[in-house]
Amino acid sequence: MTIPAMAGDAATVHPELWPKGSSPLPPDSALESRVQALLATMSVADKVGQMIQADIKYVTPDDVRKYRLGSILAGGNSKPNGQQTATATQWQQLSDAFYRASMDTSGGGLAIPVLFGIDAVHGHNNLVGSTLFPQNSALGATRDPQLIREIGEATAKELRASGINWTFAPTLTVPQDVRWGRSYEGYSQNPALVAQYATAVVGGLEGKPGTPQFLDAEHVIATAKHFVGDGGTRDGKDQGDAEVSEAVLRDVHAAGYPPAIKAGVQVVMVSFSSWDGVKMAGNKALITDVLKNRMGFDGIVLGDWNAHGQVPGCTNEDCPVAYNAGLDMLEAPDSWKGLYKNTLAEVKAGVIPMARVDDAVTRILRVKLRLGMFEAGPPSANPLVARSAQVIGSPAHRALARRAVRESLVLLKNNHGVLPIDPRKHILVAGDGADNISKQNGGWTLTWQGTGLTNANFPGATSIWAGLRTQVEAAGGSAELSVDGDYKQKPDVAIVVFGEDPYAEFQGDLPNLAYRPGNDHDLDLLRHLHGQGVPVVAVFLTGRPLWMNREINAADAFVVAWLPGSEGEGIADVLLRTRDGRIAYDFHGKLAYAWPRTAAQIPVAAIARGEQPQFPYGFGLTYADRGNTGPLSEDAGVELSAARAGVYFTHGKPAQGFALRLTGANGAAANVTATPAATTDGSLRIGAFDYRAQEDARSLSWSGQGTARAELVAPAPLDVERETNGDVMLVTTLRIDALSPAGASIGVGCGAGCSGQVPVGRQLAALPRGQWLRLGIPLKCFRDAGANMSSLDRPFEWTGHSGEQIAVTDVSLGTVADRTLACPAHGGKP
Repeated sequence: MTIPAMAGDAATVHPELWPKGSSPLPPDSALESRVQALLATMSVADKVGQMIQADIKYVTPDDVRKYRLGSILAGGNSKPNGQQTATATQWQQLSDAFYRASMDTSGGGLAIPVLFGIDAVHGHNNLVGSTLFPQNSALGATRDPQLIREIGEATAKELRASGINWTFAPTLTVPQDVRWGRSYEGYSQNPALVAQYATAVVGGLEGKPGTPQFLDAEHVIATAKHFVGDGGTRDGKDQGDAEVSEAVLRDVHAAGYPPAIKAGVQVVMVSFSSWDGVKMAGNKALITDVLKNRMGFDGIVLGDWNAHGQVPGCTNEDCPVAYNAGLDMLEAPDSWKGLYKNTLAEVKAGVIPMARVDDAVTRILRVKLRLGMFEAGPPSANPLVARSAQVIGSPAHRALARRAVRESLVLLKNNHGVLPIDPRKHILVAGDGADNISKQNGGWTLTWQGTGLTNANFPGATSIWAGLRTQVEAAGGSAELSVDGDYKQKPDVAIVVFGEDPYAEFQGDLPNLAYRPGNDHDLDLLRHLHGQGVPVVAVFLTGRPLWMNREINAADAFVVAWLPGSEGEGIADVLLRTRDGRIAYDFHGKLAYAWPRTAAQIPVAAIARGEQPQFPYGFGLTYADRGNTGPLSEDAGVELSAARAGVYFTHGKPAQGFALRLTGANGAAANVTATPAATTDGSLRIGAFDYRAQEDARSLSWSGQGTARAELVAPAPLDVERETNGDVMLVTTLRIDALSPAGASIGVGCGAGCSGQVPVGRQLAALPRGQWLRLGIPLKCFRDAGANMSSLDRPFEWTGHSGEQIAVTDVSLGTVADRTLACPAHGGKP
């Protein structure tokens, strides 16, 4: 049934018009009796503890023992012992410690095993040595549900082998605007394909309901996310507002949920985003009336990372509205203790009805019993743990991932039959993605953003270069690696591997679909090699379609490799012939997202208007296809400027629209228009400084009496509240040459009389002099110091005293730093 959109009626929910469903698991009276028996013995505090999920960075086993928390999670940057990366043994030990705490009854609490959730979104991507599968946008191109099921099975085994029993996957979003930074987490723009994959991936992760394999020791709890509309927000803004009709919300954005529920998914995570201005975490009509009552979902409804704090009237530490809307468990990573205290008081006061509490805890206990947690013992008792070395990154799993790479590659251009390549020739492999396993994986890989890593962090993985070299040399040819395209011997063909740098969530949001606007390095490399008469094959690493017409024109063949994961040799399998000249593997992938004609074109919206994309949904050449792709229009449709969200100062200059302002000890302020420059009283001077290139940094030196300040002024107030909530830092690439005994402070400004200043003198004193490093300060520090993070007009301020001398080249938001300063309010020394 199709219901036309009705103006002004989008926020009205009609549950009777949504798909009707029920749990695929038959009623289990014995299980439900156990749930009710447990519920009858639980105190109000026990129940509230079950309804709260804390992050391992902010909670200890002793906390779980005391507060009886029902679950914990490991966020993208949370690892055992505060490390950047972690091994299977470290995950196992941590998981056991939390389990033992949850089962400890010495303090009088009930023994209810704690759930441990993690974002295993393209394999067990938080585990060193694991098999990393292509990201979901790549898997959509395979059109292979059985492959998706097998990937789910392999991921579940590697999770269990490391002591984890719950993944926050699959993502069932249906992205309609790939400017959204989470687009690569979606399988396709096509709701039918997402629905088909939902059945496959949930079945792979959990096993088939009604069989002995369902949620057995080799399977994990799956989480369908993010309910609902996260892929339909206006302008593709992460955590934004889906301004669509109820019919579109149901038929497009919710398409994956009925099949996921039918497949037995045990958790649904509610979205950060809104529908027609109403935050999903507070939308009772959709959560309770539609998801639970109409669709028949009887598992856990989980909130996202402090998403409840965005509901009007709520904070991260207090949100009865979310529980009353139908959320059973709130993800409160760093805010759990305050949330526990306030929720307990609200339950006792009747603000949250006991019937709602009992429903939530019933669902949580039901899932734990279905998983067999009360009988399974500690996570280390799982048989897969004993042979984790044979399970994690196993040859069978890596072969499966390599197959997924082969099936996901999409060929957009192959002029003059440049592909497949004779491996007996001399082949140049160029580009910054050629030997970069981090780049070929993207975000959600060992770290939240997938950054700050080297190939050494990926034991057992294969870069694209390594895979090509192995096959070329085995066939009797020769391969040469050169990132910048210089070569010792003129190649018969060049393979240039390049693309997006890793990102996750809102860090990847774009204003348009231009690829690296203002930076033509990759284009120049393609043109340089082509201009020397070398046939050029472009291999593009990306989480989404981008406007690439110039790069496509500059290459003889253009392959979209997406974000292929750890098994880079899958690309060599398809690009190269065998040593005896055969084609072992043809191109199989078909676009799961239409490709834009200009950087301004949003393909799904354009198609709805009757416009044609550059390459339609379903496009993908094979070796049997003949005919050349003619020159494509190089009109971007937008100005290709280098402006980028979250970058405030780059290569020694303010980002586009920003100003650098100096304020002297006398209070007089002026913008810097040229260097050298100084305040009117001479208390602060600025000059040009060389870092990696001529004058790509600025030196700052303080003298005289009082304090002086250097600050970046934004062209309009910046809203970085979601970045603050997501543990993003203000990262400054700088060199400290001298410090004043009086100390310095780094801050932000948020209008007249509004600022957040963090004293950093003592922490800076411990840093080396004369060395360049990336200095990070969590945005939360500025919020704790009083800044309004939704309205920053000065996103960086450095206040110093006489004798201070530093140099700065870049200031931006990020998640990776060489040194991270602690917030004074969180135990750090100023």
